[in-house]
Order: sequence, then C-alpha cells, then structure tokens
Amino acid sequence: MTTVDSRRRTPTLGEAAAEFVRHPSPWIVASALVAATTARLVVGDLGVRDLLAPAVFLALFPLVEWLVHVFVLHWRPRQVGAVTLDTQLARKHREHHQDPRDVPLVFIPWQTLLVVVAVVLAVPPLLFPTAGLGLTFSMTVATVGLVYEWTHYLVHTDYKPRSRAYRAVWRHHRLHHFKNENYWLTVTTAHTADRLLGTDPDPATVPTSPTAKNLHGLG
Repeated sequence: MTTVDSRRRTPTLGEAAAEFVRHPSPWIVASALVAATTARLVVGDLGVRDLLAPAVFLALFPLVEWLVHVFVLHWRPRQVGAVTLDTQLARKHREHHQDPRDVPLVFIPWQTLLVVVAVVLAVPPLLFPTAGLGLTFSMTVATVGLVYEWTHYLVHTDYKPRSRAYRAVWRHHRLHHFKNENYWLTVTTAHTADRLLGTDPDPATVPTSPTAKNLHGLG
C-alpha cells in the first residue's frame, strides 16, 4: 500500500477546508441544501413524519454508496455496434484511480452534479405524500452529498487521521485505491456495506491488484 511521502508537510484541517471550498462541487451541493432548506421552511408543516425518510435514507446509504461505486463509477465501457456506452462519471473515476492525488478528480464532475441536484430538488416533492416531506428528503440527500464530498476529498489529502472513526475510513478507502480496487467500496463508512456484501476481507489475504490504478486494464 502506498504511503504518503514523510517529507511532505501535513496540512491542518483549516488548510484542507480552504482548498475544499476552492472547487465547484461543494458550492453546488451547498447551494442545493440552502435551496431545499429554504423551500422546506416556506412550505411549513414540520412534524415527526419528517424524521422517517431521513432515517431510512441514512440507514441505507452505505448500501447505496456501495452500489453506485460498483455499478456506476466502476462501469466498464461497452461497445454496442459503433456506439461506446460510457459515462462522464465512469471516465472521470478511471482518471481518479490513475492519479488519486489529483484533487479536481476527487470531486463529482460539476456537469453531472448539476443534473443530479436538479433531480434531487425537483423530483422528491412530486413523489412524496406532501411537498414538505419531499423537500425534507431533498435536504437529507444534499447534506449527505456534502459530507460525502468532504470525506472523500479529505481522505485524498495529506491530512492525517486523528479520530478513530476517521482513521478507519481513511485506511478503508486507501486500501481500495492502493491495494485492490475490487474491495473496500464504501467511502464515508468503513466495514458496513462491504462487510455485508463480502468486500471487506483481511487486507493480508488480498493480492495487490495490477489494475488498481488502471481500472479494467483500459489505460
């Protein structure tokens, strides 16, 4: 597993945060959160029911994160006649594996993110029993999205883990990048969906993958 060059100065959390806000993705997600929260307050009628959808989403999020990582981010391009089926998310994620230290590649591409944000803001209010409950769900998704972007970004910086929880997440995701890309597929949690789905083995039993930095051997 690759280790960080000891000669490189360890940034403070404040310095890491200052770099974080220089990129468009956090601002897009934060704007979505502000918009959803403002709309929710305008609609009113807050109640206990507003806790149900967020609780269910948070409980399922490690599984959602695992599924997106496997089937969307690690999508293998497919040829159908003269057409290559691929996505910006998958392409950028392959580039991210090639150079995990390239900070712009850590974030969700802003072009894709704008579409996701539009869907998250517009669709839930139409699907839930009330617009207010849908907006609560939108708030939850935006909050989790911001936490995801921050956590994923921080793991790829030189900031050293201090808390036990963050240290576990840090090690878990770096094993995915530098040991074997087929395992340790959650990002914001460690030993959750991976343990449930059999992708959290003892690292000592897993061979170092020759394609960890070259997903699918396409490079």
